Amino acid sequence: MNYIQYYDNCQLCPRKCGINRNLNRTGFCGETSTPRIGRAALHHWEEPCISGQRGSGTVFFSGCSLHCCYCQNYKLSQGRVGTDADSEQLSKIFLDLAFQGAHNINLVTAEHFAPHIKNAVLKARATGLQIPIILNSSGYVSLKTLEILKDVIDIYLVDFKYMDSDLAKKYSLAHDYPDVAKAALCQMVRLTGKPLFDSEGMLKKGVVVRHLCLPSHTEDSKNVIKYVFESYGKKVILSIMSQYTPLKNGASFKELQRKLTQREYDEVIDFCLETGISDAYIQDGESASESFIPEFG
Repeated sequence: MNYIQYYDNCQLCPRKCGINRNLNRTGFCGETSTPRIGRAALHHWEEPCISGQRGSGTVFFSGCSLHCCYCQNYKLSQGRVGTDADSEQLSKIFLDLAFQGAHNINLVTAEHFAPHIKNAVLKARATGLQIPIILNSSGYVSLKTLEILKDVIDIYLVDFKYMDSDLAKKYSLAHDYPDVAKAALCQMVRLTGKPLFDSEGMLKKGVVVRHLCLPSHTEDSKNVIKYVFESYGKKVILSIMSQYTPLKNGASFKELQRKLTQREYDEVIDFCLETGISDAYIQDGESASESFIPEFG
């Protein structure tokens, strides 16, 4: 695959910034065309059908096209840390994680390096990699990028952050987030079909939709959940997260300077039950801790 051309006049993410990342210039994502990773290790705190007993082989990529003001991985998403890794090196990392017993390869915020990712997965598969590949995405992903990756991704672990475009603009600088996320989710479900599990209960193929409940915004959380459930039902796995953590570096908005209350989260979960959702992942309050945030650099 001739991946170099995709970074000329870059259109890989919904920002379509048009930067020639091959000239060592950074796009809106904060990255040039050279992939950078901040961490590659077995990760045990994803959903049970992802982490299982042995862990998910998680690779965190530098840079991000969304720029959420409350990002837990801000050191990485803002490009402050990261080590260069070309397709060959990425392929070896994937194989090493599989050798360590990983249930899958979990690519976190990798979309802006999609051409390299495709090459790396194809190389690894040619050398014997057999475990599923996960695209762990913010939901702010273009159909163009999904098209590039469609032959190498088995599982989409995707956020659906907002239904309110004003909130999306305020907190993530992306007024078009709801429309982009809807289109991306539709394509992901079309590409995978219904969730498929192996004999250990591990997801082999399918879509997991995550929603992080934000303090003060339970109504938007309800609207996200209502949309996903009414649109896809059991074609996707819902994961409703309470782990929002205000960080010292983080949100400048007063309403985000506290954790989600148990009452707020219970209100969202009660709404799920009233809506008819009987099967979804939920979290307990102890998840909202800085101890759950990986250290980078």
